[in-house]
Amino acid sequence: MAQVTLADITKLRKATSAGMMDCKKALEEADGDFDKAVEIIRKKGQLVASKRADRTATEGVVLAKVAENGTYGIVVALNCETDFVAKNADFVALAELIAQTALINRPASVEELKGIVVDGRPIENHISEKIGVTGEKMELSYYASLSAEKVSAYIHPGNQLACIVGFNKAGLDEQVYKDICMQVAAMNPVAVDKEFVSKERIEKELEIGREQARLEGKPENMIEKIAEGKLNKFFKESTLLNQEFIKDNKKTVRQYIQSIDKDLVVTGFCRFALKD
Repeated sequence: MAQVTLADITKLRKATSAGMMDCKKALEEADGDFDKAVEIIRKKGQLVASKRADRTATEGVVLAKVAENGTYGIVVALNCETDFVAKNADFVALAELIAQTALINRPASVEELKGIVVDGRPIENHISEKIGVTGEKMELSYYASLSAEKVSAYIHPGNQLACIVGFNKAGLDEQVYKDICMQVAAMNPVAVDKEFVSKERIEKELEIGREQARLEGKPENMIEKIAEGKLNKFFKESTLLNQEFIKDNKKTVRQYIQSIDKDLVVTGFCRFALKD
């Protein structure tokens, strides 16, 4: 059996982020073959991942990034099991790597993002290796992107919530864009405006309104009118442009935007929170 030196162990640890003892055992199993030891470490990470598949990963990091030209943005979420790991610098660095990879490569889906090769191996292998180090379940649970003339991003302190918002115009005061991002983060709208709410969601809200009215003993001939009223309340509370503006509740978001620039339009948004 080849002699395993401290230098070999340190080199393997630097390459894989695995623990010192795990690196030593992998090198011994590989009879000193560095590449084989790396594969052993990776396989161990995949093995831990399979054993942890039934665990719940509700902690983690949510990040948002925007390209330098300001016209493209992404949101990613990397989950883990505990707050301790979520705050670990290496875990945050992995989330940053994934976010930057998404920003550069612009994948169409989570699965495509997982398959992008960075430093000689796919993103999903980077995640498996980190699972091997921490022993915790991890998953890339969310990825979304947005293109617009102007994209602005917001990450709430603590990295538990992030969003991106698209606009039809660039060149305004950055605070304007940030205000709308913070509105999306704080108020969690379901759509930009009521015409963008799905027919299925509208019918669901109407049915809830009808059921509530019946439970309250309202006359049957008033049920639809009451349900429509509740739907309008839903639109006011849950669509971005109709919500009260968080920095001035005497205005709606639409009124705030028009007071800045009558031609400014919110083209879309993506928002993700680990816990809402």
